[in-house]
Amino acid sequence: MTAPPSEVTATAAATATGTAPLLRTHGLTKHFPIRRGLLGRAVGRVRAVDGVDLTVPAGRTVALVGESGCGKSTLGRCLMRFFEPTSGEISYRRTDGTVIDLAKLDERALKPYRSEIRLVFQDPFASLNPRMTLLQIIGEPLRVNLGLGTAETEERVAELLRRVGLRPEYLRRYPNAFSGGQRQRVGIARALALAPRMVVADEAVSALDVSVRAQILNLLKDLQDESDLTYLFISHDLGVVEYMADEIAVMYVGKVVETGATDELYGQPLHPYTEALLSAVPEPDPGARRRERVVLRGEVADASNVPQGCPFHPRCFYARDRCRTEVPALREIAPGRTSACHFAGELELKGCRA
Repeated sequence: MTAPPSEVTATAAATATGTAPLLRTHGLTKHFPIRRGLLGRAVGRVRAVDGVDLTVPAGRTVALVGESGCGKSTLGRCLMRFFEPTSGEISYRRTDGTVIDLAKLDERALKPYRSEIRLVFQDPFASLNPRMTLLQIIGEPLRVNLGLGTAETEERVAELLRRVGLRPEYLRRYPNAFSGGQRQRVGIARALALAPRMVVADEAVSALDVSVRAQILNLLKDLQDESDLTYLFISHDLGVVEYMADEIAVMYVGKVVETGATDELYGQPLHPYTEALLSAVPEPDPGARRRERVVLRGEVADASNVPQGCPFHPRCFYARDRCRTEVPALREIAPGRTSACHFAGELELKGCRA
């Protein structure tokens, strides 16, 4: 019997070496209708995510970067199925090596995978219910999904608090008793409660002070080493991303415009938008010669009215006539490096690392 399209078997070699991706999207799209009038008729659409192909290897950290409004968080929520994708595939490799398309599952079929892909929210003050204790916040997934009793739930929550660097006796306190960094540790403990295989960290440290940010980043790295976690790390801070990520995908107006290993991308970008983002990364050596800042013209393009041709061309200093009429495809420029620029590989773009 032939396997259904949504479920195929990963090759034994890929599974054995760990090279098979844990999650991969193909043509993933999320459009939001613009409705006006008394009848709420759709008069347009916001292309928040527009045909994204993204690969997340197992046990590694892939960072999704770009300016605010480029579609990073929407893509993360589509992967979680918080948002229903308009079209496209979300291929997820299960523990037995088979691959299933999460985008085609209904809510009931999707439930077993809710525990395997978890989310750490951006705002540690808004993401925790102020009327619930830490025991209730972290223990809720355990009770709902595993049906644990009171004593066992309390024991598991205490252990999770230890794992994220909090004292177990805190479990009966409320969120307002904790600092922002401590609250984010609670959010991480909640995400880890069901032993997930993948964590989507959506701007998980952007609301924290610099010193606290470093502690949370180190915690995430330690947890990854302990549990072989896979991270999709969504951020606009390329200084943080350089420390956390193995690979990077750069987004602009709902599309991925460049991908590559972190060291290679920081050393030699292949897309003008990436060059502009990297020019804003702080120089770690105060005595080093300051890099020239690339200041882009205008704002991020309107996702409801995307410019013709390359979406980035109105802001690009390298734009030519072809860029104004033809949409560039995301193509491989070198092994492991892709770019959606007509002239990738020809332009002499500057990175931020030697």
